Amino acid sequence: MTDVQSILDRIGEAMQATKDRGTVAQYIPPLARVDPAQFGMAVAFADGRLFSTGDAETRFSIQSISKVFTLSLALGRLGDAFWSKVGREPSGQAFNSILQLEHEAGRPRNPFINAGAIATTDAAMAHHAPRDFLAELVQFVRAAAGDEDIHIDAAVAQSEQATGDLNRSLAYFMASHQRLQNPVEQVLGAYFHQCALSMTCVQLARAGLMLTGAPGAPRLMSPARRTRINALMMLCGHYDASGDFAFRVGLPGKSGVGGGILIVAPGKASIAVWSPGLNAQGNSKLGTEAAEMFAQATGWSVFS
Repeated sequence: MTDVQSILDRIGEAMQATKDRGTVAQYIPPLARVDPAQFGMAVAFADGRLFSTGDAETRFSIQSISKVFTLSLALGRLGDAFWSKVGREPSGQAFNSILQLEHEAGRPRNPFINAGAIATTDAAMAHHAPRDFLAELVQFVRAAAGDEDIHIDAAVAQSEQATGDLNRSLAYFMASHQRLQNPVEQVLGAYFHQCALSMTCVQLARAGLMLTGAPGAPRLMSPARRTRINALMMLCGHYDASGDFAFRVGLPGKSGVGGGILIVAPGKASIAVWSPGLNAQGNSKLGTEAAEMFAQATGWSVFS
């Protein structure tokens, strides 16, 4: 049996010794103030086993990892009709690029780039008030994690609203092509707040168990929906570095500019890693390196 704790201990030691830790996100002031020296990692199994290293109990803003949970709600509401609103292809562009929207009549390439995530939030709201949608989203994440102590960080949400002009541009461009069904500012308010969900690696790893399909994991979605979300995480979960993550790690994953990454080992376990310093593509630098080390040590790549 794989000694997960020993592997995590070795990874934690290696990450602590790493000098180049990347650069924290600068365009959201609360994220710019996070100490880049932090690193945490947790692995959760459906039978209740939990292994961790480093700052695995420290809360951080999950940012774009929230898009996985919102996508699940949107698919639950609309089923396959959702895909008329958002595509399923890798973007090859930065996560906040407007270029493809111009070429593709306002239809986002996938649900994980910012434009696609805004459209997904719009679909998941389904004419509900933002407050009601956010309450449903938070309760969904709490149910997945089995933990009621998961909340939206109001200070981060307010900061995102104050600095989110590029996301506003994306949303209004889509609205000009009749791609949104709710008022733009309501969709943006909900989107900024969902990205401000605050969790620990332990909480996030447990929440990801619903995507593993492992015996005993929470059954909060159909197997078909789980399979499709995993496929999108593999193809699109790291923006224009998704191919590199698949090559190096070989597991579905979704990153966020808060420095977190949620990784799914189908049929086995859920992994969460956090280190706030980012690489050039906006993904956690040490988180990506730790995920690669873990996949190599366990042999858990889906391509093995």
